[in-house]
Amino acid sequence: MLDYNELYEFIRKEKYSEQLQVLPKDFVKQFSLYLKNKKEKISQDFDMLSEEAIKDKKNFENSISIFKELMLRRKKKILGLVFMASETGIMKRDYSNLLDFEQNIFDNLVKVMNEGDMKLNELLNGGTKKENEKNKMIIMKEKIEEFVDLNGDNIGPFEKGQLANLDKEVAEILVSGGKATFVDN
Repeated sequence: MLDYNELYEFIRKEKYSEQLQVLPKDFVKQFSLYLKNKKEKISQDFDMLSEEAIKDKKNFENSISIFKELMLRRKKKILGLVFMASETGIMKRDYSNLLDFEQNIFDNLVKVMNEGDMKLNELLNGGTKKENEKNKMIIMKEKIEEFVDLNGDNIGPFEKGQLANLDKEVAEILVSGGKATFVDN
């Protein structure tokens, strides 16, 4: 069960590291239970002016502030990862440190960034149609070992969750085989 000291340690680590820190996968649920327990304890304190009641109330308020700051810092780091992924087509190793809802946010933001880049390229190329696209951006659903593409070039290996900008035909083969999904779908 999550306690105030653990919560404080999570924010301290997140604050002083450039990389996204590992949180328990059920962190939000644990925090919710922690808040519920704190609320119950505060409401059961008969002497609201006792030192322990005041301390519990202050811990409750600080916990909420710490959680908000933690989520804000993580969002900023996720935006950095989105920028890195959209510019390089490669995901950073921090992807594994994302909570489930953060992975969803990350995937959606990468998709939007790539759509924006495609629109920009269309405008720069005089409105070229999507049918003329040579490459497609995909995200791997599983680990894929190195393989040979249609031109005889080696491609890969790829990790689960990694973005790749591959030849349209190769990307379609991987997606139809259930090994990847298109980022722009």
